Amino acid sequence: MHELGVVFYVVRDVKQVAEENAVSKVSAVTLQIGEVSGILHDYLIDCWNWAKKKEPVLEDAELRIEQIDAVSFCEDCEREYPTVRYAKICPHCGSENTYLRRGNEFLIKEIEVPEPEP
Repeated sequence: MHELGVVFYVVRDVKQVAEENAVSKVSAVTLQIGEVSGILHDYLIDCWNWAKKKEPVLEDAELRIEQIDAVSFCEDCEREYPTVRYAKICPHCGSENTYLRRGNEFLIKEIEVPEPEP
């Protein structure tokens, strides 16, 4: 389960951004995760819920996940297609001369903080 290791890196980076911006609490973190990144969302959320309890700045933070669909590109017909459905074979021309264009990303998209109290 490499999701725990991934969560440790996210926690580290979010804490660093919070410190640099004098933020004492984070209310939500949004991740963009590629469909074929190998990250299991349920495991990631479980690891997040465990790890956030150990960091005061994150203890109430919600984890939000946005999936980036996997798309491959065929170099022969120069068309894109959904990777998960067709794998390495282009559904348009049958070529195997394809590569993954997007869908294996893992990005911290947004760190949300609570509204300041008046």
